[in-house]
Amino acid sequence: MVRTSITPKQTDIHLSVPMNYVGRKIEVLIYPVDELTDELTNELPKKKPSDFAGTLSKEEGEKFQEYLKQARNEWERNF
Repeated sequence: MVRTSITPKQTDIHLSVPMNYVGRKIEVLIYPVDELTDELTNELPKKKPSDFAGTLSKEEGEKFQEYLKQARNEWERNF
């Protein structure tokens, strides 16, 4: 795989393809890196712990806590 980043100075770009790629289907992508970074930042808002409040029922929470206690006790076992 060949991957590189460039900053074009004009609208034409010349690509040299490695010899072992000749005759094979390849993919060429052109996208502005700054836009991609901005889109990812804008689409994924930061979550706060309070955003997750109420996602588990009380019964599910108790089962989960019991499982955690059991798992932690298993860590203390001698093998």
